[in-house]
Amino acid sequence: MPEFNADADPKERVSFVSSGLSIAEAEDPNRPKRVLGLRDLILFYVVTGISLRWIATAAAAGPSSIVIWIGAWFCFYLPLALSVLELSSRYPGEGGLYVWSKHAFGDFSGFMSAWTYWTSNLPFFPAVLYFAASNILFMRENAWAHFSNNAAFYVVFSLITLSLATVLNIVGLDIGKWLNNAGALAMWIPAAIVIVMGLVAWHRYGSATSFTVHSMTPSTHFNDIIFWSVLTFAFGGCETASFMGEEIKNPRRTLPFALIIAGVTVALCYIGGTAAVLLAIPSNEVNSLQGLVQAVSKTASRVGFPGVLPLAAFLIALSNIGACGAYLGAVARLPFVAGIDRLLPPAFGSLHPRWKTPWVALLTQFVLGVVFILLGQAGTSVKGAYDVLVSLGVIFYFIPYLYLFGAMIKLQREPAGTQVIRVPGGKFAAIFVAAVGFLTTALTIALSLVPQPDEANKPLALFKVLGGTLALLLVGVWLYSAGLKNKCDFRT
Repeated sequence: MPEFNADADPKERVSFVSSGLSIAEAEDPNRPKRVLGLRDLILFYVVTGISLRWIATAAAAGPSSIVIWIGAWFCFYLPLALSVLELSSRYPGEGGLYVWSKHAFGDFSGFMSAWTYWTSNLPFFPAVLYFAASNILFMRENAWAHFSNNAAFYVVFSLITLSLATVLNIVGLDIGKWLNNAGALAMWIPAAIVIVMGLVAWHRYGSATSFTVHSMTPSTHFNDIIFWSVLTFAFGGCETASFMGEEIKNPRRTLPFALIIAGVTVALCYIGGTAAVLLAIPSNEVNSLQGLVQAVSKTASRVGFPGVLPLAAFLIALSNIGACGAYLGAVARLPFVAGIDRLLPPAFGSLHPRWKTPWVALLTQFVLGVVFILLGQAGTSVKGAYDVLVSLGVIFYFIPYLYLFGAMIKLQREPAGTQVIRVPGGKFAAIFVAAVGFLTTALTIALSLVPQPDEANKPLALFKVLGGTLALLLVGVWLYSAGLKNKCDFRT
């Protein structure tokens, strides 16, 4: 086995990492080569692909959301999954989206795709942790109800759980993955509780919501179309594991099976969960922050099982904390690779001396996540902060998908080797699929700029979204320019 030189030229280090060794192995060849098997990868896709908070959001919009779920799966998830399969088999290795965009469009595009994807998680962390906090209150519904609109509680809870996820990921992916796996498993029980009790309530008392052709037909009013972008956003995540390509066991075989199983699972969970909530309570009684646990609470009371509420509330919260930990660990590999390329300060390309993890990137994410927790809450209500964070997260999360689908189209010019997993139908089918994904992504970004209809201070919300987006883009351009200069200085 070749020896790894930590002081080698950056290109040497990239070549070494891409040759089949994980990040950790590059520094310590005595460690196992791969840590993520098929089970781990399926659970990773589940915890990053399913967020129970979107079930509540969909249920609040009524029965038509079920049709929108199906449309979002076909117009976004399916093109994304097929593109990820082909691109990850064309360019396997650490970095994923960063590597694909770089091959297709050059260094700047590779850097900006990674930068926007990485920074999209900064508003994502507080948004998902706010949702977890809102559900944890139902563990003691009567005693803790007064915290439901207490901004300080949400901020403190988010800071504590973000710290926990960061520490576990710094200790190592082989340790951090257990939080991811626990979060994935924690999704099943409350979802199953909602579905089973919803069916019981429907059998005993009838449906709380009318499911007709009219009620299930999506509205084309502008405010309702804005909502479509949120459900499209909910299907993102299947590209994330490719960032850790060198830490997956037999990725060419594992990735396709995991994507297929997880894709069907994600769709069924969203559709079944939404329908079950609407069976239990009317859509006008569903709150986007607490709708799922509200459904558990009301349905449990109706069918005579109130004792299930604390368990369901805890598991819903745990599932979202697990999702936070999964994204935190995966996207840290993007600045790690950019650090190796010296497009970010070299510290980002360094590993922890003991745990062999990209600890600088993880700590930077933590610090900036704290900033977004505090800024998102400033000058607004708890729900207002949540909506702004969601909008920021959607926009920045979807900009990299423009690069991904664009790369999928452009790279069809290159010959595909025998190891490449092609889209069924070949080159033209691949271009069509990627074009559908690109258009869906662009529409989602445009709709996410519009404030929610119930936002009390729309100008402030729009300013936060536009200002935050522009500021992060400009910071990315500045970092690339500075990194390019340092890279040139290093070569000379």
